[in-house]
Amino acid sequence: MAERLPPAIFLMGPTAAGKTDLAIELTRVLPCELISVDSALIYRGMDIGTAKPSKVLLAEFPHRLIDIRDPAERYSAAEFRADALAAMADITARGRIPLLVGGTMLYYKALQEGLADMPGADPQVRAELEARAAVEGWEALHRELAAVDPESAARIHPNDPQRLTRALEVFRVSGLTMTAHRQLQAGQNSGLGASGREQLPYTVAHLAIAPAQRQVLHARIAERFQLMLEQGFIEEVEALRKRGDLHTGLPSIRAVGYRQVWDYLDGNLDRAEMAERGIIATRQLAKRQFTWLRSWSDLHWLDSLACDNLPRALKYLASVSILS
Repeated sequence: MAERLPPAIFLMGPTAAGKTDLAIELTRVLPCELISVDSALIYRGMDIGTAKPSKVLLAEFPHRLIDIRDPAERYSAAEFRADALAAMADITARGRIPLLVGGTMLYYKALQEGLADMPGADPQVRAELEARAAVEGWEALHRELAAVDPESAARIHPNDPQRLTRALEVFRVSGLTMTAHRQLQAGQNSGLGASGREQLPYTVAHLAIAPAQRQVLHARIAERFQLMLEQGFIEEVEALRKRGDLHTGLPSIRAVGYRQVWDYLDGNLDRAEMAERGIIATRQLAKRQFTWLRSWSDLHWLDSLACDNLPRALKYLASVSILS
């Protein structure tokens, strides 16, 4: 009989759905430790616009992989996978359960399925692509990707510049598309599983939380963005600008909300336009997150507005033997 893999919990969902609140509730009653799965929360000094949990909350309920990078630095899905696996191993070794919470679906996918080997980053190629996007727009780069790698273009939204840049960078550096790299590696490593990649050595329970009605989420997104502005979001971005080493070509400054406030401070938008575009960009992010989630297998959904999500989640976790 095969040895049972240790348990882990994925708590996913769109932005502003209430993931952190449910994660805290679960951690109060289960032997869980939290790992953040959020590509914006990794950055130090980016607190308000990322809706980062407060310092008081983090002191009581620490989250791994928060505040691990300076905004001038980049952080790849491969780096996340290595860091998350190390954190999960440490938590499991102490007899506790890793609870991964956040909305960066690419990170979950990388962790669950592994990653095909890809060429390393090329700063010059990336800078050329970003400069071209600044002149022609990301739609032009998306059309270029569709011409050489239609499968990747179908997966990557034109408003996802980080993944779009990476896909074109891989092609220009190696002469092979991302799709070709994955197919090649799958053929060479067919013994590793259906994807040809290293599989996640855990028994994972997949939870997702979101309002049942999309308009409720949209209202929450708008309310939260306005609250961020009241809490000093503009001043936070002003402090980042004053450093002098940050720019809109960096993933940190392209994060939802930050790019719009940056444009406002550049004088390209008035305050009302900035708020409207920030809210729209956040809605688009949520839409992309839902697209990922719809394709996720074995996903147990909870309604953000329900008053009994904790017992429902615990019942589900027991049903899949996570709490044995």
